[in-house]
Amino acid sequence: MDYYCASIPLDSVSEEIIVAFLAEAGFDMFENVPEGLRAFIPAEGHTRESILELVKDIPAEIIGEHWSLEFVPDQNWNETWEKSFSPVIIARQVVIRAPFHVSPDPSLTELIIEPKMSFGTGHHPTTALMVEAMLAEKWSDKQVLDMGCGSGVLAILAEKLGATAVLAIDIDDWAVQNTEENVERNLCTSISVQKGNAGLLSALKFHAILANINRNILLHDIPSYADVLEQGGTLFISGFLVQDESILVEKAEAAGLSKSGARISDQWMMLEFVKQ
Repeated sequence: MDYYCASIPLDSVSEEIIVAFLAEAGFDMFENVPEGLRAFIPAEGHTRESILELVKDIPAEIIGEHWSLEFVPDQNWNETWEKSFSPVIIARQVVIRAPFHVSPDPSLTELIIEPKMSFGTGHHPTTALMVEAMLAEKWSDKQVLDMGCGSGVLAILAEKLGATAVLAIDIDDWAVQNTEENVERNLCTSISVQKGNAGLLSALKFHAILANINRNILLHDIPSYADVLEQGGTLFISGFLVQDESILVEKAEAAGLSKSGARISDQWMMLEFVKQ
């Protein structure tokens, strides 16, 4: 797949803040380089002019004046990931590693993730926050939804923690394919994968919902999540910054959910809600 790449020097603004703004604009892969940050957006459906239009609303003090945009033709993205993706241990209980790594500790719950272009290697604070929150819950006999599944890492963890049925949904073809491959790679048997959005959920019910997406999608979809969440069920959300907490809590409470927990890492946050 061809991409456009924005190269952004990191000066006084943190990487997390820039990534949050670019993710909302449609960029879906990020790479740290000595010069700063590289952010990628699929070329399909975009032109240089349309991307500049998406980015123009990002404040100048966030993106700076010296960023650049270039076209990047299709390449071996797996090889690119292999150069920078190292195993991640979360809460001393879970290790997320690629197939080309040796497990650093066989006693840990192991998730083998070939990241490709998908979000969910454990390196980003929001993935780690979701994993930590999941480790604090009981999952036996639960039906679980992983919304915006990316690499499938949270769906796979849910099954390994005892969930009996997991539905993983993503709107992107490459994420659906990547999740299917990782489900097979981890020998999971209780996960089904579908392409789509919250419109798929109307006739379903879940004991727990995982949604590590971004603020705008969460604000739009929280009422749909609340509708399909069982009484006493829990909604876990992340993919947003600390300053977005109040607007998300307000949206969730309006949908009949009560805040039951929160976690913060750097500028990133995850929230838990219970349907009373």
